[in-house]
Amino acid sequence: MNMYSRPLRLGFPVKVMGRPDLKSNDTRRWQKDPHLKTSLEYVDSILDYLAEVKIDMYRLSSDLAPYATHPDMPQFHDMVAESDSELAQIGAKARALDIRLSFHPSQYVLLNSADPKLTGKSVWDLASQAEILDRMGMGPEAVLVTHVGGVYGNHEESRARWIEGWNACPEHVRKRLVLENDDIRFSAADVLWIHERTGVRLVFDHQHFWCLNPERLELRPTLEAFLRSWPDGVRPKIHFSSPRTELREVKRKVKDAERAAAARGGKGAGATRGAVKATSRVKTVLLPPIWTGHADFTNPFEFATFMRIAEGLDFDVMMEGKAKDISLLKLRPDLLRFAPDVAARFGIFPAQADQLEADERRLDAGVAAETDADVDEGAQAAPALA
Repeated sequence: MNMYSRPLRLGFPVKVMGRPDLKSNDTRRWQKDPHLKTSLEYVDSILDYLAEVKIDMYRLSSDLAPYATHPDMPQFHDMVAESDSELAQIGAKARALDIRLSFHPSQYVLLNSADPKLTGKSVWDLASQAEILDRMGMGPEAVLVTHVGGVYGNHEESRARWIEGWNACPEHVRKRLVLENDDIRFSAADVLWIHERTGVRLVFDHQHFWCLNPERLELRPTLEAFLRSWPDGVRPKIHFSSPRTELREVKRKVKDAERAAAARGGKGAGATRGAVKATSRVKTVLLPPIWTGHADFTNPFEFATFMRIAEGLDFDVMMEGKAKDISLLKLRPDLLRFAPDVAARFGIFPAQADQLEADERRLDAGVAAETDADVDEGAQAAPALA
């Protein structure tokens, strides 16, 4: 199917929150002999769910092949090749359902590390995930999304060192690797600089663009430049999420001085959930949001505004709300209500309103919140990246 003849896609990453019985990968410890083949059985069920709810883009777990690149566990190193037929079957199913797949390796995969051993291990991780997509028979839209990495005390040297990591990657990795602007270290201008020197494709992240744009680039021209990094006939993808706006609740120990002040009838500094008493040992402190954090759901007004700015441009959207698929089940009827022109770009039309509203009502039963940090949330990134 020609990419311009189909609606834009909306996708979500990894965890299926609308169906807690669906696992995204084999999470057993090494002693239980976990395997990619088990993970693929889970993916097969996820594809069925995606077809049922008509979601046509999905990010696979970066832990799909457990321990496949663990340097001290050679017994797992051949599991990708051992799963060749199963990978081919899953790839055929994804293509038949027209579901776009991708990976986003963890923040510990660093092509610009100052430690050559870590860079080498990162290349191995990327090569394994690229091999999975190759054995699935996925086309060039199935990509590996990565970030530039750490600053290591020198922004320019670290940015340039990513190019050395790129050059160390085998060809099958470079064919699938795409580079994303991040929120606290390397801006859209930085990844455009790298693209000019490598030709690597770029993924535009909307929230990151607003968090880190010291060069004051304009949104629409920057988005267009990112989209031009993709070859003709291959639809680009971007990332979108809304920032968290609610108070953060953080547990902290109550200091002796605070207990003493409470005993005298004084008030503690800062906002807390409930009063600190003379006998309190722990307090819940209420803090303002960190704007790099992803909200559970997507603000439909914010997204519609962005899509109208991007009118006429062609790209799929990975929605990185922490409520995963649930956020899409909420967003689609919201777009139909508040921005039907935007909804139409994603193939969402009034004739589907009843079904979309029925999907939305299912959310009233409640789902468990995602508490783990997203791979893109810079505030929770590993200290080694600083």
